[in-house]
Amino acid sequence: MEWFESLALLLGSILVLMAIGMPVALAFLAANIVGAWFFMGGAKGITLLLNNGFGGLTNYALVPIPLFLLMGEIFFHTGLGARMFNAIDRLLGKLPGRLSYVTVLGGTAFSTLSGSSMGSTALLGSLMVPEMTTRGYKKHMSIGPILGTGGLAIIIPPSALAVLLATLARIDVGALLIAGIIPGLILASFYIATIYIQTKIDPSAAPAYDVETLTWGQKMGLLFGDVMPMLSVMVLIVIGMVGGLITPSEAAAFGALGVLILAVLFRCLTWEAMKKSVVGALRVTLMAYLIVFGSATFSQLLAFSGASSGLIRWATSFDLAPVAMLLVMFGVLLLLGMFMEQISMMLLTVPIFFPLAASLGFDPIWFGLIILLALEISFTTPPFGLLLFVMKGVAPKDTTMREIYLSAFPYMGCSMLLVALLILFPQLALWLPGM
Repeated sequence: MEWFESLALLLGSILVLMAIGMPVALAFLAANIVGAWFFMGGAKGITLLLNNGFGGLTNYALVPIPLFLLMGEIFFHTGLGARMFNAIDRLLGKLPGRLSYVTVLGGTAFSTLSGSSMGSTALLGSLMVPEMTTRGYKKHMSIGPILGTGGLAIIIPPSALAVLLATLARIDVGALLIAGIIPGLILASFYIATIYIQTKIDPSAAPAYDVETLTWGQKMGLLFGDVMPMLSVMVLIVIGMVGGLITPSEAAAFGALGVLILAVLFRCLTWEAMKKSVVGALRVTLMAYLIVFGSATFSQLLAFSGASSGLIRWATSFDLAPVAMLLVMFGVLLLLGMFMEQISMMLLTVPIFFPLAASLGFDPIWFGLIILLALEISFTTPPFGLLLFVMKGVAPKDTTMREIYLSAFPYMGCSMLLVALLILFPQLALWLPGM
C-alpha cells in the first residue's frame, strides 16, 4: 500500500468516526485498533500497540496537567477569581473602556489556569458581556477582548494545553512554558493598545460612568489584598521554572497548593467548592490522558505504515523555502480550526508537523509556540471558528454573527502580528529557555 493510501485510511477512519458523533479520544482509539490489525499483523499488533500506548501514559511530563487544571478549578469555584475581577475593576477607576481592560487582565489569569479557551469564553461571555451591555459598551468592545484572551491564555504559563502539546511532540515541557512569557507579554500589550486606540477613535464605544472614588489606602488594600495574592501564585511558579529551581511538575504542585492555601486564608474553601474543583479537573484530565494514549499509538501507526515518512518526503520535494512550508502548516491549522477543537487538531497534526519541522531545521520549542498560536487563532477564524459560536450562545440575543466576526478581527490581527514577529525574531521565544 502506498503511503498516501495508508494516510488516507488512518485519517479518513478517524474523521468518519468523529463525524458520526463518536468522542475524539474513542475515535482515535478505534481507528488505531483497526490500523494495528491491518498494518501490524492482527491481534499481536493490537497487543503491541496497546502496550506502547500505556507506556506513553507513564510519562512524568504529564503530571502538570491535572495539577494545573485543579489549580484553575479551585481558583474559579472558591470565588477567588471573581474577587480578583472585582478588585481590578475598582482599581481602574474612570479609565475609558475599563471593563474591556478588566476582561483582558482578569480573563487571561483565569483562562491560563483553566486551560480551556471554550470554558473561559463561555464564563467571561456570560459574566462580562451583560454588564458591559448595561453600561452602554458597543459590541466590539465587549466581545472582542473575550475572544482575544484565549491567545494569551494558551502561551502564558501555566498553560495546560502547552504541557499537552509538549508531551505529544516529545519536547521539553518547561522550555515551551517559559518560551511563552515574552511573546505573551507582547501580545498583552497589543491587546491593551487595541482597546486604547478603539476608545480614542470612538469614545462612545465605551461610555464613561460614575464610579466610587477610592483613596490611596483603599487602592493599596485592593491591590495587595485581592489582586497580588492571586497573581503571586502564577508569578512565583514562573520565576521558579525560569530560575531552574523547580520542574514544571513541581511548579504545578506548588501552584495547586498555593491556590488551596489562599482559599483557606480567604475563608472561601468549602466542601462543595472542593468537590466541584476535583470533579472538573478529573473530567478534563481523563479526556487529556485518553488523548495522549490515542496520540502515542497513532504516531506509531503513521511511522509503521510509512505514511509519515512518505508525507515528509512528498512535502519536502516541493521547492519551497522553510518559511513558506511553515505558512502552509499554519494555514492548515487555521482551516482545521473552523471544524475541530484544539486537542483534536493536535492529535491529527503533531505526529506529522513536528517531524516535518525537524526536517526543515526548525527549533522545536519555537515551532511549538507557533503551533500554539495557530491553534488559538484558528478558534476565532470566521466563518466557522468554534469560539465564535460559543460567544453567540452566551452573548445578548440581538447579537449577530457579523458583529462577532468584526469584534474578533482586531485581536486576530494582534496574534498574527505576534507570529510575524516570532518568525522575524525567533529569539523572542528562545532567549528565556536558552538561559
